[in-house]
Amino acid sequence: MSAIDFSGLSLTLGNKTILKQASASIKAGEFTILLGPNGTGKSSLLKLISREWKTKGDVSYFGRALNEWNPAHLAKHLGILPQHSNLTFAFTAKEVVELGGLNLHSCQKGIEKIAHQNMEQTDVIHLADRQFPSLSGGEKQRVHLARVLTQLSQCQDKCALLLDEPTSALDLGHQHKTLQLAKRMADKGAAVVAVIHDLNLAAQYGDRLIVLNRGEIAADGTPEQVLTPDLIQSVYQWSVDVITHPTGHYPVVIS
Repeated sequence: MSAIDFSGLSLTLGNKTILKQASASIKAGEFTILLGPNGTGKSSLLKLISREWKTKGDVSYFGRALNEWNPAHLAKHLGILPQHSNLTFAFTAKEVVELGGLNLHSCQKGIEKIAHQNMEQTDVIHLADRQFPSLSGGEKQRVHLARVLTQLSQCQDKCALLLDEPTSALDLGHQHKTLQLAKRMADKGAAVVAVIHDLNLAAQYGDRLIVLNRGEIAADGTPEQVLTPDLIQSVYQWSVDVITHPTGHYPVVIS
């Protein structure tokens, strides 16, 4: 089933064209990863899909146009993890995660239980009583991921999760744990879309890779279809070799 459909999304900032008529359908149960060089429109595309930024073009979730959704209702089905957080209030990490439960049909004890479970999933339960501004960048990312998971805890069978560079501030272990969590959500039926720069992480976890270059979709397919030396040379202007992982059987990019 198609969970997210967008067509004709374009964006120009100043005199620079960021996106040109971007169109795709994102399936439920699929982990889609957006790749591409810096400044090619990956994060901008997420902002347009979520209508954080408005532009011409059409966006729909689960067969309904975005403008037909009540925002509070859509918030139960659409979770967004931004690249950066501007939260500076002296909330504890636990309180930040529980903010994701404001729209839930649950009592405070129920929200606390859900938040606790998601903090365990994202490995931040030991940070529960720490003030959020005092956390490292990677810790903040994981706390916000727990908040988004709490927000989506009652989405039932309609769930879309947008992740903007969710591994950018994470160490090796937490990069893999975060992407494993995202993959599990997709395996359970969620439509998950993530912006990632690391081609090898994308190859290991992505079901589908969409490569953006100069504001256009340059490639769209499985990791094996997309991550070829010619495509990478064309998009990133860098020569690489691509081999097959000996046990995982996904592409490995060697520069």
